[in-house]
Amino acid sequence: MTLILALDFGGTKLAAATVNVGSRQWLRYERRFSPVNANANTDLEIMRSLIHSLLQGTKPTAIGVSFGGPVDATTGTVRLSHHVAGWENIPLKNLLEAEFGVPAYVDNDANVAALGEHRFGAGQGYDSLFYITVSTGVGGGWILNGKPWRGAGGMAGEIGHIVVDPAGPVCLCGKRGCVERLASGPYIAQNAREVLAELPRRTPGKILRGLVQDNLELLTGQLVSEAAAAGDDLAQEILQKSAWALGVGIGNVANLVNPQLFILGGSVTKAGTRWWEVLCQVARETALLEVDFEIIPAALGDDAPLWGAVALAEFAIAK
Repeated sequence: MTLILALDFGGTKLAAATVNVGSRQWLRYERRFSPVNANANTDLEIMRSLIHSLLQGTKPTAIGVSFGGPVDATTGTVRLSHHVAGWENIPLKNLLEAEFGVPAYVDNDANVAALGEHRFGAGQGYDSLFYITVSTGVGGGWILNGKPWRGAGGMAGEIGHIVVDPAGPVCLCGKRGCVERLASGPYIAQNAREVLAELPRRTPGKILRGLVQDNLELLTGQLVSEAAAAGDDLAQEILQKSAWALGVGIGNVANLVNPQLFILGGSVTKAGTRWWEVLCQVARETALLEVDFEIIPAALGDDAPLWGAVALAEFAIAK
């Protein structure tokens, strides 16, 4: 059997799995959180540990890699990570090939997840789709005419840096009011933290404060979602702003490229029914009436990048 090793370098977690070509079940699977203040060397060491634990002396035919940041897919070089230091111009493909002696294929996580959903998940049977991951960051990956489309410089799909509020807060990229600045998990937590820091304790946000016992540094996007589900007005408002920002971005992308399908994955998409309702309503209102599209959750969940890494390796092997 042809064995594929699939790797996922995320912003906050690392995952690795092995699978036989043609199978839909992992042979082995391991996931580990990246430590706080991790850097490229830390993540590489953790991933090496996961790989050796999975392979146990066996050798894969190929390695497929999903990376959470801009990648030159032609050379397999990581340009940088917006969330983990030290990844600037790291030749990840070359490093893996030198260490394990088999071909490796590396691409951005959103591109890879799009490939995974198209090959194994919710995008099966569609010719054109846009996969969006809403998690530590917000990114997108295209399938057009049944094939990955990366753009001239490999940067297609950066929906997270569409500006939807020019007067909004400053994003990590330096611009104001990007989709990512309003919709990603860490920024949802930051927005809640900033508002709560300015509010008296008896005003909106009481449930949210209670979840972290007034230690605002403990706030996460997931806790904001939990507080919103429990009826916290402030948490609901912040989540709805997140959904609004992404909805505006999706509506504009629908007008521009007109894909059949938008598939949404990542931790923030688990924020609840109201988040989805606002998102879909705003996207529909932003797009032209004549532009038809669907918005659905990813079928592969958090494993979309890993299954996409499998598809990336299979795609390369079949060439």
